[in-house]
Amino acid sequence: MPYTIAQIASALEAQALGETELSVDGASEPATAGPRDLALAMDPKYAEGLKAGQARAAIVWDGADWQALGLEAAIIVPRPRYAMSGLTRLMDPGPEIAPDIHPSAVIDPSAEIGANAAIGPFVVIGARVRIGPDARIASHASIAEDTTIGSEALIHAGVRIGARVTIGDRFIAQPGAVAGADGFSFVTPEKSRVEEARASLGKDTDTVNAEWTRIHSLGGVVIGDDVELGANSCIDRGTIRATSVGRGTKIDNLVHIGHNCEVGEDVLLCGQVGIAGSTRIGHRVVLGGQVGVSDNITVGDDVVAGGASKILSKVPAGRVVLGYPAMKMEQYIQASQNWRRLPRLMDDVRTLKKAVSNEDADD
Repeated sequence: MPYTIAQIASALEAQALGETELSVDGASEPATAGPRDLALAMDPKYAEGLKAGQARAAIVWDGADWQALGLEAAIIVPRPRYAMSGLTRLMDPGPEIAPDIHPSAVIDPSAEIGANAAIGPFVVIGARVRIGPDARIASHASIAEDTTIGSEALIHAGVRIGARVTIGDRFIAQPGAVAGADGFSFVTPEKSRVEEARASLGKDTDTVNAEWTRIHSLGGVVIGDDVELGANSCIDRGTIRATSVGRGTKIDNLVHIGHNCEVGEDVLLCGQVGIAGSTRIGHRVVLGGQVGVSDNITVGDDVVAGGASKILSKVPAGRVVLGYPAMKMEQYIQASQNWRRLPRLMDDVRTLKKAVSNEDADD
């Protein structure tokens, strides 16, 4: 679909200059842009790329001499990365799901499907499910009994939504995502070796694990408005109360949220984050890729954890942490500098020990 420069600038609430009725078909990096592409040259470092490409129009940095760069039209944006959000939203058509309900979809008679739904092939919708208006559900998705989903949901292929899940408006689930799987909760008739190790801080014990017995998940999952769930990520149901995810939270691929967790609003969970059961994550928290969070702890509001950090105890609000175990970032950086100095320190210790031994021998 072609877009005029004026249309794009209006969508971005940005300034358009030059031939604003010029049309483009899509976006491109400057050096590979063709004459029908909008080049994304939002920083002076892309000036040489513009000269190498064939773009007639570009999004450029504030203050750029766009005419000297050979352009016929330009869009000026004050915050380039934020402009990318608006541009990609405008140009992304999303998955191609035919309107109405595909004949191969299996929908329980008690389910309620909102107006203007688009439901793809081999979708299965269970008893008493309620789905709001303007939902788009791609092929092979399944939604189990007693689940409610708000308006304008976009559910990609192969998504699994379990029983008794409540989801707000404008929910997006990427392929293979799961909301409402059973929690991973097992117990032994007597104290297990794991419990003994935890209580004794790892001291030797003669306890031998007995057979594991399942604790079933009776709770559901509650997800707020404007939440996005990444590919092959999983949110487990609660044991008694529901696992919850707050409004505006964005969850990346391969993230696992354990049973009974409470995740706040506007949280960002990057790829391969794992949050163990019954942990509370505050509002606006950012956990980098592969961060692990122990069970039954609290991570305060506005915490930022660098990639691969392991959070083993409570983190107060507003702290930036890094490392294993996670500690204040400046503390971790200082500690890592000291670790790198350890070989030299050991050499110095050996030299001192040898000198002291020689002095003792002389005496």
